[in-house]
Amino acid sequence: MNTSTTIELGDTAKDTITGYEGVVIAKTLWLNGCIRLAIQPEGLTKEGKIHAIETFDAEQMKLVKAAKPRATAPKGGPKPAPERTSFGEKR
Repeated sequence: MNTSTTIELGDTAKDTITGYEGVVIAKTLWLNGCIRLAIQPEGLTKEGKIHAIETFDAEQMKLVKAAKPRATAPKGGPKPAPERTSFGEKR
């Protein structure tokens, strides 16, 4: 199974070797074809700091929970034409 296509940004994933689990915050593709996923656990440490970001090979990652699709507002579309005036003309 090609995990790199099933795990996307925002998904929760777990490294099958170390057990490290968190949200996928970055996906990198290397020149040699290696795909790496950076994950960060949710919440804070006991000291109140954010958890460390760790990076793993995509092939050793397991999808824990898919992220909910984000609703996006429409971009662009019809807009009113700007008012045109000649240079030096007063409105």
